[in-house]
Amino acid sequence: MEKEKKKSTDKLKSYFKRCGKETPPFFKKLRLAGLIIAAVGTTVLAAPIALPAVVVTVAGYLATAGAIASAVSQAAISDGADCEEEEKK
Repeated sequence: MEKEKKKSTDKLKSYFKRCGKETPPFFKKLRLAGLIIAAVGTTVLAAPIALPAVVVTVAGYLATAGAIASAVSQAAISDGADCEEEEKK
């Protein structure tokens, strides 16, 4: 149990290390698009007027997809080295 907890903590540290490295240009554009999509979805969800249920459902999916696209694209790094390999050296 302790070994699994340490392994998951190491993966989390590796993820945050990857987020701090240089992101390739394609993934910078993808991150921006994800943020825009998430903002549109959130804006529709927070609209002060009554909207049809299908519009609210699609807005929820947009907000979720945008947030995930932004998070995944932030973790892409430009160099081929993996952060876990650097820690072992």
